[in-house]
Amino acid sequence: MRLPYVPNPPQTTTPEDAEIVSRVQARRAPGPLQSIDLTLLHAPAVASGWNAFFGSVRDQSTLPADIREVSILRVAVLCKSKFELNEHTPYAMRAGVSDTGIKAVMEGTREGLTDAQWAAVQYAEHMTRDVKVPREVFDGLRAFVNDRQMVEVTATVGALNCATRFLAALDVGEYNED
Repeated sequence: MRLPYVPNPPQTTTPEDAEIVSRVQARRAPGPLQSIDLTLLHAPAVASGWNAFFGSVRDQSTLPADIREVSILRVAVLCKSKFELNEHTPYAMRAGVSDTGIKAVMEGTREGLTDAQWAAVQYAEHMTRDVKVPREVFDGLRAFVNDRQMVEVTATVGALNCATRFLAALDVGEYNED
């Protein structure tokens, strides 16, 4: 960690900041605040926006969970985010991604992934490495999702690219120094 985490529970000085802390705690309930929350809460307005955006990406999406999680894991691999890998591997398993499929996401290979999962991995890879996504990669994923879900997967991959950079730069979770 490069910054100390705010105290847990966070101490606030204004009613607005107390409301932000309350919203972040509600999103994490019944679990505790995470190290990323305790870093973001140094800047309550940033934490508020982050909480709303990531809450919508994670909790209000119609994207199939397996597609969401393989997309997240591929970004985590490419950005070398141990924090996100540790957080999302169990979610991927609960979403039905096989052990072989998870290994494939880690290695960038196809074995053990459904056609839809592989299309999502390829989409996340191109968005992360190249920013622009070739038409055939876009169309490959588009065959499995509707318009809303195409926006949701794109927002998910973009959000995770942001998160992995934030986590690495501030060494949140103490995973990135080694």
